[in-house]
Amino acid sequence: MMTITYEGRNSIYINLTNRCPCACVFCLRHNKDHVFNSNSLWLEREPTVKEICDSIDAWDLEKYDEIVFCGYGEPTERLDELLQVAAHIKSNGKTKTRINTNGLADLIYGDKVAHKLKGLIDTVSISLNATNKVDYLKLVRPKFGINSYDAMLSFAKDCTKYVPEVIMTVVDVVTSKDEQELSRKICESIGATLRIRPYEEN
Repeated sequence: MMTITYEGRNSIYINLTNRCPCACVFCLRHNKDHVFNSNSLWLEREPTVKEICDSIDAWDLEKYDEIVFCGYGEPTERLDELLQVAAHIKSNGKTKTRINTNGLADLIYGDKVAHKLKGLIDTVSISLNATNKVDYLKLVRPKFGINSYDAMLSFAKDCTKYVPEVIMTVVDVVTSKDEQELSRKICESIGATLRIRPYEEN
């Protein structure tokens, strides 16, 4: 049975897809097939919108802080389905919604997409991961190449216009204290908040 939704950190996580345009050197997918106490997050196929909504509705959402689009893939690879599911969540209560993303949606679709999140997504958490495009390319290994870093920053800035909270993250073990401080300044210039997240090996 496929794992479409799972719980962790007082949130419900949605596993939309296994597709991702990146191959980050620190990606959890290299080491294991699950997160928290979930079953395997490798999907037999991509779930339908109805299957996702039914899976969400099976949880007592009042017990959780938020619903997070984050599984073993880049959730914006299925942006249309993501927005339909977010609309379903918003129509059924006040549970907050978050997307954990690499921030490359504009490159995936060849167009600006942040405006589509307005009213449906409460928080966007974007993987910053580096302070320049060369280091980003080495760490994240995006299929879109050297222009990916600037596109990610542009998407983050756009999100600040349409989404109440924009967070950018770096992983502690691949960034120095100086890089973390520079990352903080980058976030401030965009209007986002920096979060330094621990590397999860197991």
